[in-house]
Amino acid sequence: MSYVIQAALSNPRRPECGQVTIPFPIPVEQYDQTIEMLQAIDLGFSVNRDCKVDEIDSRYSVLGSIQGTLVNLDQLDYLAKRLDGFCAGEVSQFQAMAHKLEITDVTDFINLTFCCQQATVITDFSDLEQIGKDHAMTLNGGAMPMEQYQAVDGRKEALQLIQGGGGIVTPFGVVYDNGMELKSVYNGHQFPAYPYDGLFMVLELTPKRGLAEGKNPEYLYLPAAEHQIERTLLRIGVTALHEAQVRLDFDELSEKISDALDLEHLSGDDIPALNRMCQAIEPLKEADMEKLNAVVLMAEAGDMMAVRQLAENLDQFDFVPGVQTPEEYGRYMIRESGHFDYDENLEGFYNYKQYGEQHIQQEGGQFNECGYVVYQGTVPLEELMRGAPTEQWQGPQMGGLSQ
Repeated sequence: MSYVIQAALSNPRRPECGQVTIPFPIPVEQYDQTIEMLQAIDLGFSVNRDCKVDEIDSRYSVLGSIQGTLVNLDQLDYLAKRLDGFCAGEVSQFQAMAHKLEITDVTDFINLTFCCQQATVITDFSDLEQIGKDHAMTLNGGAMPMEQYQAVDGRKEALQLIQGGGGIVTPFGVVYDNGMELKSVYNGHQFPAYPYDGLFMVLELTPKRGLAEGKNPEYLYLPAAEHQIERTLLRIGVTALHEAQVRLDFDELSEKISDALDLEHLSGDDIPALNRMCQAIEPLKEADMEKLNAVVLMAEAGDMMAVRQLAENLDQFDFVPGVQTPEEYGRYMIRESGHFDYDENLEGFYNYKQYGEQHIQQEGGQFNECGYVVYQGTVPLEELMRGAPTEQWQGPQMGGLSQ
């Protein structure tokens, strides 16, 4: 099963339009297409709960209770991302507590992902020592010093738990809630921050006019699809980029790139350029990132467009990591580049420094703290960094914020 949740969704106002079956979490590269599939049946324009769940398939069988309810696409996507990161123990805790609490609403399911770890679930009573130790670990927030863990009398803890009553038998094991309360971490509108795998940058978004009572910031994860940007803005009640206040919450940018950009004073209008830059950088491997750092320093890139263009055109640069002098560069070219048949018997006759200086002069290359870089493109470097004129972001075309 390659998905966490797969749901068949329909429009309750237009049942004649049929269903759209969507696997969750939705990959970023498939998000816009998914929204367009929903828009074909008059859904997906809004952040309201407009999708009826006709069928649901998941290894989390307890989610079957969502069937027949109304949800928003992003609620299922966020829930799937949360559940996708669960370990086996958390799976049992989530399912057993959802069954105990008789949860049927997607908001409650999302909130349960933040607190189900407080519960103890026993699926096998054959090892009381392990049950007791696991229970002690749970009561300590899922972590405790090894010495303290080893000192736990597991059998005693297990017997006190079992004999104390309070356990509820569920299809997923006997669950003890340990006083867990289902709190509204998710308010039904704005999603709490959740840095999942694959993201490159997290932006905290709020309206410039300030948050209304009961509303929270939203978080935009880059790189993002166009519709993800639109719908994130809608969830804070704005429909234009300039209406949003932006704060950098987290990023995976290298120090060289961060230093080249002014990320302390971001605005909503910067989001499209930031997103395109992240789309260009995120797929790069470690060696290419090292090369990009060197190229950014060489080109003195000062904005997101420039960094993006450099990332997309790395093949127009040659880079030798680590070398700092003409002699080191000459030695690399003669011995390691593969351009020459190096003969170690002639080592004493090679003038590495002279060759390096001559080659640098011909290439117009540059040393920096990352190594040696040379631009081999035919377009002037300044023109390359300017790129094509940026397309204007259209913003949300329909929909609105749920009340």
